[in-house]
Formats: sequence, structure tokens, C-alpha cells
Amino acid sequence: MGAEMNTGVLSATSDESGVDALMKAVRAGRAAEVPALLESLDAAARLEALGRLKALRSEVRSWDWNRWEETTRVRRALYVAGAGCHTGAAAAAGWLGGRDLLSWRTENGVLALRVLADRTPAWRADVALRLAAKPAVAEDSYGLIRGLVEGSGAAVPATDGYVLGWMRQITDSRLLENLRADPQTPVLVAHALSMQETPDQLTGPGPNGAATHWTTALAALTEEGVLDRAELVDLCVSRLLRGGRQRDLRLPLALLQLVPPTAEERRGRIADWIGMTADATSPVAGYAQKTLSGLALEGALPGGAFAEMTAGVLFRQEKKLLRAQLSLVNKVLTRNPALAAEVLPVVADVFGHDDTEMQQRALQVVARHLNSVDDETRYGLAEAASLLGPVHRSAAEAVFGRRIAERELLPYEEILPPVPEPQYLPGPQGSLEELVEDLLVQQRRSSGAMEFERSLDGLVRHAHQDRDGVAERVREAFSDAYWQDTSGPTGHADVDFFRHGPRGLDGVLAALVGKVQRERVEAGRTQTVPMTTCVHEAMEVTQDTRIWEIAHLIGGGTLPLLLATPTRHTGGIDPLELVRRLKEYADAGLEPAPVDLGHALLRVRRQDASASQAADEADALGSEAGARLAAWLRCGNPLEATVRFHPRAKEKGSGRWWLVDRVLVEMAKRQDFRKEFPRTFHWLGGGLLPNARRCYHWEQIPERWATLLPADRELLAACLLSSMASGVDGDSARDVTGPLTLLAEGEGQVGRAVALVLAFGLGCRDADDRLRAVDALLVLAARGDLDARQVGRDLAWLLAERSMKPNRLADAARTAAATGAYGTVWTILSEALPTLLEAETPMRGLGELLAIAADCVERCGATGELAGLDRHASARGTSQLVTQSKRLRNALRQGTDQGTTETS
Repeated sequence: MGAEMNTGVLSATSDESGVDALMKAVRAGRAAEVPALLESLDAAARLEALGRLKALRSEVRSWDWNRWEETTRVRRALYVAGAGCHTGAAAAAGWLGGRDLLSWRTENGVLALRVLADRTPAWRADVALRLAAKPAVAEDSYGLIRGLVEGSGAAVPATDGYVLGWMRQITDSRLLENLRADPQTPVLVAHALSMQETPDQLTGPGPNGAATHWTTALAALTEEGVLDRAELVDLCVSRLLRGGRQRDLRLPLALLQLVPPTAEERRGRIADWIGMTADATSPVAGYAQKTLSGLALEGALPGGAFAEMTAGVLFRQEKKLLRAQLSLVNKVLTRNPALAAEVLPVVADVFGHDDTEMQQRALQVVARHLNSVDDETRYGLAEAASLLGPVHRSAAEAVFGRRIAERELLPYEEILPPVPEPQYLPGPQGSLEELVEDLLVQQRRSSGAMEFERSLDGLVRHAHQDRDGVAERVREAFSDAYWQDTSGPTGHADVDFFRHGPRGLDGVLAALVGKVQRERVEAGRTQTVPMTTCVHEAMEVTQDTRIWEIAHLIGGGTLPLLLATPTRHTGGIDPLELVRRLKEYADAGLEPAPVDLGHALLRVRRQDASASQAADEADALGSEAGARLAAWLRCGNPLEATVRFHPRAKEKGSGRWWLVDRVLVEMAKRQDFRKEFPRTFHWLGGGLLPNARRCYHWEQIPERWATLLPADRELLAACLLSSMASGVDGDSARDVTGPLTLLAEGEGQVGRAVALVLAFGLGCRDADDRLRAVDALLVLAARGDLDARQVGRDLAWLLAERSMKPNRLADAARTAAATGAYGTVWTILSEALPTLLEAETPMRGLGELLAIAADCVERCGATGELAGLDRHASARGTSQLVTQSKRLRNALRQGTDQGTTETS
């Protein structure tokens, strides 16, 4: 049939050369005809054709999107024809690996294999290995590589890309049968288990359950002997030792549980198991701990190894692992008391643990086996007991007598982080080449707010001097930018890429080279904030309006620089620097752009020590903008907001009131502000309806929002409240507390809104969000700006109405206290706890909060009474709530040694 097709093709093209016929078929996108046409070409003809194929490939790259169907067909034909015309293996692999030629139609490589069938086995093997070595190519070229390998007898190319392509091909409802029948399975499974990032197919269940689950299938093949059991165990253990993300360790861990090591293998890998208990993720450490526990109870774990294992586990933070290890130590020492001298000093390290329960368990283990050690070891253990908290002092004395070392009594001193030094932004952007390079970098990755601001100012400065030169350089550097192609995928002209905003700097760059509609720029710079919109949309529109204003004015001679470019990392502008910029405008006889000036006024640091001098110098400029700056610097508090809350409604049916829905923010009505500022700022002067509402911004808080109001922290906090609340009771909100760092380091008064955003941050669902909130809280405390009691009262409200989970607050409070801020944390908890203690039904997790509070009191020496505490401290039982209530009451009544010393 192939011969007939070849004859037909030749007869149909008798009046043209073989090369012309080939090019005609390729240009028409008839890939299926290419193998037959290549058969009639000798080496010289193929070399001639190759030059023309390369030229056609370059031509296709310049075709518009409206020819995408034709482009796909031609590239498919080029893929096959070029493979057949190259004589060198490296060149052929380069052609077949070209990303512009690969498509879903060429994945199986059937046509390419046909044109390469006459090459030597060594040549085809060389091409296969070269393609397999390219991670971005091997997966999509799996079919071609496999065909070349099988046809040449080459070794299986065990590379990441080839393995991914193989897994995609072999994974279906008959996974086990496919794996069993494939001779490459042992090699490729071994490589898959050693990959740094485990392929997705290996980490989840198959569509039909166990039958298509890779873990189950691999375990079955090991049982059958298709896979070598010892090699599989070795690969899994090695992968667990390398560590990484839990999702990447899930497969080797599951395989070890389905194909457990033999007793000899467990004993031969003691060092590996010990390494895992110390450094691996919690599930892996738990598995290794269980394995070593079995060896220890069998008497197969040497004493030194057991002590090393115990030290590694007890250094971790997971209480489950610590409890299990202390229990194991107790069992092992009961069976072999001779190990006590080596193991008990390791257990004594837990005396300094921040959890009093762990301290108590460690003390109990030491007490049970103290008679098995000599006097010198006992003396060392008694010294270590001085690390125990006051709550365990009497129990330690009962164990060690008077051997316990007395800790030096020193006045308590609150440890807070140093007040952050101001971070100043570099001066104006350098050369045009440096600017363009920075812009290109920002296109490839997400840039910070300050990088954005500096690049924007640099673009304006350079365009003011030479708009045409800058436009030409931008046109060249961003030749492949999406906004350069205004033809669109459907062939319609003037595609509006910016209907949803300027998209960072892209709107300005596109305006410079005439690739954005003038109507769009005009609409953007004159847009207003509707009264019914959310506060997030208001912030977004206000900042976008400035970008569109710059796009409108850039390079027109009236915008020599930007007034609103920050001088500090918080977004703030030093007053004297803003005066200098206004003077530059006045000297040039230019008026500032209204929105840019408005942003500059919002960012100027009114509480700076130089504000009074700057106001006088601004007045002396004699310009309207100078007078506005002077008046703004002299005003006390031009913007305010009131924060109120709706009470929680009872849930009915499936409906629910989220916390974010109940935060009500109302801007103070300031008519004078609305007269002085452009309309895009009017919402700050009372132009929004104070309705609590959810919006599509609730899961994201861009850093640039925090730079809008760096001199008005209370107002900024009010604007961020609803988004911050989403991190408390939202299902998926993450990274909402990023602006808290800039807020803590900013300027302006601190009131209820700041306290509330901190309370929300401490109770966020995400651990990283809570950590950022703790950092902000400590920075505010270090600066003397923290109202800790108000934060505590807001936490009490959130906890009492079940909007916040106590375990999240406990995690944040424990983290803050561990830095040495025990007094600050106690002040917060002393306001938050009474409401919870007086509740009719104790909240789950209250005992954990009381434990942290007791630790803070014992360390900072606070005294007094706590409403509702006696009720729980007087109750019977050994629950954490009762135990910690007693502990806290005793600490408050008696005070710690440090507290007593401080009082005296």
C-alpha cells in the first residue's frame, strides 16, 4: 500500500522535482505524504530540502494567531520532514525537540519513526538518548523515544521526562496488567521512586480504586517477583532519607508499609531509622520510631543507638512523638536498667521543654529509674531539674531532695524585638538599559510594591527626556508581549487587553508604544468609585487611576517625575523630599498630575520630625500644590473610620453568617477632603455606603494596598478588616496577613481597628498567617504602640462567639511568648480568658490556653485574680482544664521568684 501511495505521489508530481513536491506537501500541511516523498530523495536533495524547511519554519513563527489551524498542520509536516532530512544525530534530536514543532498530533511519533527507519541502530539510539535527556521534551516525545529504543536495542533511558511520559501512557484501568507485561517496568519504577518530585500519578488513587492504584500495583508486582523486593526497600528508604515535601514521601512510605523490611533489613538500617526520627517529616519519623521501638523491645537496638534515637525524637516538637518516646524509654529501662545512665540524661533535656505536660512526663520517667544510676549521674539530673517550671518544683524536690540547683533570681525583663530601622528606597532608576532589564525581570516574576514604584518612576523620568527613544526600546524588548499583538485570535483589530485594569506596568508600556486604546486610557483615568462597592475595590480603583493617569501623560512634557514614589519601604514619603519634588515642578512651570499628587499627600509622613519644617518650606513655594501640602502636614487627623459589628445570627438550614460579613466599616464624612482631592479618593471622605459584604477580593490582600495609606495605620487597618476576617473562618483564605508587617512599621494613630486586625491575624487558619501576625504584634509592642488589652478583649469576643478556634490562638500565643514577651502575652490573655472561664460550658481547648497563661505568669511574676478561674481550679478531676486552672491560680496568688524579685 505504501508503494502504491508512493507511485501515486510521484506520478502526480512528474513535472516538479522531488524537493519541490516535498515542500509543496509540507506547506500544505500534508504530513502523511512526507515519508513516501522522502524515500525518493538522495542525500544532496535532502540537504537542499533542509535549508528550505528551516526557512519555512522561520516564516511560520511570524504567522498571526488567525492562522493557528494552518500553523499546526504545517508544523506537524515540518516535524516529520526535518527529521528525515537531518543526517547528524545531534541535529536531528535538536529538530525533533523543538518546542514550536511539538504538538499533540506528534506525540506518538509514528511518522517520524517511519522516516528514521533506515538509520543505523547506533544513530537511532543516540537520538533517543538525546531526546530523553531533555526534560521539557521527553514527556511529550515518549512514543517516538520508545520506538527508537526498541528498534535500536538501546538501553532504557531512565530520565524524569521519559518516566513521566511512560506513566501517562501506562496508567489506566489495567495498570497492574500493563506494568506486568512491560519489560521496561523494573528500570522505570526504580527511577520513579528516586525522583525528587514524585509524579502525580503515584501520589493519588486510581479511578477504579485499588486496581489502578500504583502503590497497590507495585506491591503486587514485588510479591510476584517482577520487582526485586530488596531493591524496592532500598529505594524507598533512600528516598525517605533524602526528605522533601510530604506529598513526595507518601509513596515510598506507603510501599514500606505494604512491603515491610525483613528483620535483618531493619537491623541493618538502624542508622537510617535514627536519622529519620530526628530530621524527617512527622509521618516518616513516626514510622521510623515504630520500627526502632520494635528493635528496642526485642533487645536488638544497642544502648548507644537507643540513646541517640531518644535524643533525636525528644528534640522534636510533635507531642505525639515525644509521648511515645518517653513511654518507650520507660519500657526499655524496665527491661534493661543498665541503660539508665546513658538514657536518663537525654530524657532530662525535656525538663526545659516549653510544655509543662512534657516536663511532667519526663520527670516521672526519671523518678522511676533514678535508683539505676550512680550518684554522679543523679547529681547531673538534679541540676537539670532546675529547668523545670515552678509547677513541678515540689515534685522535683520529692525526687531529688535538696540536690536541685537554685536558679539565680533576676528581675524579670520583657524581651521584645528591636524597633525596625527604616528602610530607604534607592534613588531614581539609572540608565535606560538598567530600567528595561528591571522591567523584563518583573515580567518574569512577581515584583514587590517598591520595585514596581521605582520602575514606574524611572519609566516616567526617561520618557520625559526622550519619549521616542524609550518607546523604541520598549517595543524591541517586549516584542513578544501579549499587548503587542492587537490582531487577536479571531482576527479582530484593537483587542482590549486592559478592560479589567492596567495590569501593573503593562498599561503604561502599551500606552508608550500605542498599543492601548485612547478611550481605555481616558476611561481609566477618569473612573470613580461607586458608593456601593467594597473597600477593596475602592483601593484597587484608586491605585489603578493613578496608573492610567501616568499612561495618559507619560512622555508628554508635563510629567518630569512622580510625586507619589515612596522613599521608605512602608510606602511613606519623607516630607522634605516631597517639598523638593514640588519645587522641581514649580521651577519647571508645571502643575502636578492631580491623582499623583493625591497619592503623594496620602503617603507623606505627617508625624515625621521634619513635618513642621517641610510645611513652612511648602508654603514658601508659592504654588497651589505647595499650599495643599503645607495644610495637609499641619492637620491632625484628616481621615477616620468607625468599625462596628453585626451580632452573629443563628444558623438556619444551610445558611451561615461568616465573620467577614459582619464587619462594618464606615468612613467619616469629610466634605473638605472631598473638595480638595480628585473623585477617585472621595470614598476616603465618606463616599462609601457602610454595608458589610463579601466580595471577590476576600481571599487576597496585595502588598500594594498597604502602601496606599502608610501614614494612617488605623484607617488602613479598617480597610483590611474584612479580608483579614476571611483568614479566620474562611475555608481557603491564605496569605491575608502580609500587610500587617508594613502596618506595624508605618505611621499614624493606633486604635480599635489595628487591635482587631491583630486579633484576626492571631486566629487565622493558616500557620504562616498567624506567624506574620505575631511578628506585627511584637513590633508594635516594641514601638510602644500596642494596645494589648484591647487585643485581648477582641479575642474574647471572637472566641466566645465561636468565630475563632482556641487551638489557633494557643499556637500564636505560645510562639509570641517563646520570644520572651511573656508579659505582653499575659496582658492579652488576661483580658481574653475571663469571658471563656465564666461561660456555662467550657470551650474545648481552654486548658491549652490556660497552660500558656500559667507559663507566662510564672515567668513574668504577674499576680492578681482572674474572673471565673476559681470555679475550674476548685473542681475535681485531672483534666487539662482543671490542672492548668489550679496551676494558674497558684501562680497568680503566689507569684514566681522572678516576679517577687521584680516587685521588691
